Amino acid sequence: MAVRNKKRKPMAEINVVPYIDVMLVLLVVFMITAPLLMQGVEVDLPQAPSEPLDSEQDEPLIVSVKQDGSFYLNLGQDQNSPKAMTQIQDIVGKVLREKPQTPVLVWGDHRVPYGEVVGVMTSLQAAGAPSVGLVTEPQQ
Repeated sequence: MAVRNKKRKPMAEINVVPYIDVMLVLLVVFMITAPLLMQGVEVDLPQAPSEPLDSEQDEPLIVSVKQDGSFYLNLGQDQNSPKAMTQIQDIVGKVLREKPQTPVLVWGDHRVPYGEVVGVMTSLQAAGAPSVGLVTEPQQ
């Protein structure tokens, strides 16, 4: 009987199973932590600076915030009288139930604290606005 000399050739394969396991664990960790890190108000910013609104769209609802913290809405007869945020929320909610595609914009004085503008945007989203835009002056 002849004894064969069996030599093993080196394998040139990489075992990727442990790498896949680690990748799936990291994926689960990121899927759980990502929503916790995302806090804030969704804002649709324009793609081009100072581009006018489409004339085909409904007239936007504009909530103005003056330096003294008073709120105004460009709807109704008394547009120049300040309103409470709860009153603005009710009016915006009613308009959006009738015309859901109506754009909602915030026009804030540059001296108003950032937190107050974010509070207005949050209130408008709670009233049913899918997205709230910010109005800015064009740069010259």
